[in-house]
Amino acid sequence: MEFPECPVCLQTYDGDCTVPRVLACGHSACGACLENLPQRYPETIRCPACTVLVKFPAQGASALPKNIELLRLCPQQSADVEISRKTDKRPLDQNYGLFPQLWSDEFYKTWRRWILPHGSVSIERRYGDDEIEKLLLGRVCHVSDSGSSSPIRVREDRTVSLVRVVSLPCLNSDAVLKFSYTSMVLKCLSELKDGERNELVLILEAGIMNGGRVCRTYGLWGNLEDGFLYLVCGRGKENLTERINNWIKKLDIRNKVGLNNDEMRGFAMIAIELCEAIMAMHSLGLSIGFLGLSCFSADEFGSICVDLNEVLVMGSTVRETMVGTVSTKSKIDLKELGILISNLIKKEAFVSPEVLLKLLHKEGVVLECGTTLCSVGNKCDIWSLVFVLLSLLLGKDCLIETLGTLDEVHSDCDCSAFYGSWMEKVNSCLVMKLGSEYASLRQALCESLNFDPENRPWVVELLRCFRVLIVSPELDALASLKLAINEYDAAHCLVLGDLIQLPDELIETQRDDTCQTGEEKIIKDFVDGLSVGMVKSKDMLGHRDCVTGFVVGGEYLFSSSYDKTVQAWSLQDFSHLHTFTGHEHRVTDLVYVAEEQPLCVSADIGGGIYVWSIALPLKQDPLKKWYEEKDWRYDGIHALTYSENGYLYTGGGDKTIKAWSLKLSTLNRFD
Repeated sequence: MEFPECPVCLQTYDGDCTVPRVLACGHSACGACLENLPQRYPETIRCPACTVLVKFPAQGASALPKNIELLRLCPQQSADVEISRKTDKRPLDQNYGLFPQLWSDEFYKTWRRWILPHGSVSIERRYGDDEIEKLLLGRVCHVSDSGSSSPIRVREDRTVSLVRVVSLPCLNSDAVLKFSYTSMVLKCLSELKDGERNELVLILEAGIMNGGRVCRTYGLWGNLEDGFLYLVCGRGKENLTERINNWIKKLDIRNKVGLNNDEMRGFAMIAIELCEAIMAMHSLGLSIGFLGLSCFSADEFGSICVDLNEVLVMGSTVRETMVGTVSTKSKIDLKELGILISNLIKKEAFVSPEVLLKLLHKEGVVLECGTTLCSVGNKCDIWSLVFVLLSLLLGKDCLIETLGTLDEVHSDCDCSAFYGSWMEKVNSCLVMKLGSEYASLRQALCESLNFDPENRPWVVELLRCFRVLIVSPELDALASLKLAINEYDAAHCLVLGDLIQLPDELIETQRDDTCQTGEEKIIKDFVDGLSVGMVKSKDMLGHRDCVTGFVVGGEYLFSSSYDKTVQAWSLQDFSHLHTFTGHEHRVTDLVYVAEEQPLCVSADIGGGIYVWSIALPLKQDPLKKWYEEKDWRYDGIHALTYSENGYLYTGGGDKTIKAWSLKLSTLNRFD
């Protein structure tokens, strides 16, 4: 004997866990399923048996009467069975799958915490020497994320800088479906490459694990006005570059031959601050690969820190200058290399030799003299750091003049000889500036400019040399402390990463993404097509009742319906071609059979299976038809599919699956 069961979850009623509740239409379903049915209107649900809208009490399913007659037919369950049934009972899945999931839950959890609310940032002014604003300045107001895992906490208004990362999805006021602000940000992040996202995570986390030596990172902010996603970082109120240059101009350091002790101590204080900021970057697994004084800023406590947004802007300038100098060449000589270095110095961007050669290699440019590429590690930054210090002492004009050693270098020399000759000239300038009194410092600076990174000292060793200028080791209580040396190379070099791009390349990429044709956009992704409003429909009229199934075969679209017909439509112009009639009951499903003679097979609620030929001309009568044995208590066929082994599979209301041979119309039954 078969026991009554819930038509939704198919659980047998037991009177305890699965209790039948009677609806106004007379049908019954278990209370748990009725609670989970969607309410189209307030306190109204659709009966799962007859689909009629019925009232549902606000108190829940417990307010509906129990179906006592069904409970009398239920089997008596033991206590153990009842406990196991309660344990196995699972809530219904509320995700009905109308649209595909755009990103994983893990992706959402990782990136949602970095998204600043749209109203939290206001732009005050823009920086940029061309049509593309490289840096925006603004303020971030009070932000307090309710999620405990969020690192974003802003208790008061802060001055911030913003650098463009990537474009947001195309905004269209006529869109049928529109992304929310958070969804737009997550979508453009999901379209980044894995390497780009990993680099962005490193930068974001560097700003919250900095120890005060790396500018604070607040997160990511989408500007709906210009359609771009920005990296938001803290920015000091004081302009460090302007303040240091004013100090140098006041003391006239660059024009002096020799510096007194007070001037050297002031210079050493600046150098120590810069060294500590670079060491903090290395401790976070990041190296920069180039430096300029603008890459640093002063925080509210007067300490110098690395300004990540300025680093990204300066990195873009480095790439732009390099490409603009070498143009479309595949090879350059030493003279052209000197011109490139000179152009970079004019921009106050100091790039270490190994990083510059690596950048040229990435652009497909090699040196005619040939050279071996050195590995890029933490010691690339000490070369750039020393040149920042030399630019303060000597001035960038003096450094450019030292490149005159190119005339003395033979064309057959390699790159290391070129740099060696240049460093000799720089050393001569240092001798004139520092004299013999600071010979140990001059030696440390020259060693830091070695062409081979392995022969350069660590940043902490350079810091010790400057510390001696402030206080002698005998009077330094902390001189015996062992300062940390990060002997492991940084996991990532920013200038060699993907986030530092040429502005015009960035814009072209964004325009290519947002200016695709409607056809390309819709083909790319159905959800993208909906979001930008590129949704068109055409009414195909022909059925007189509910449409129950679709199948595409060849150049046709076939549809089945409760009106007992199968219709054929053209996929070219969506016109109606033919009507297959013959079913005596409602048609529930159909399949396409791609054999030598293509066929369309349909099934109905009465158990009838009809095989139609779709060879031209289309015929009215079926090639073959047969009926499965049908129990009067159940409906006929509800599901239909076909496999390449020549069998047709049907699923019916009697809970069985049957396999039919199309050639023999024989039956295998799977109960």
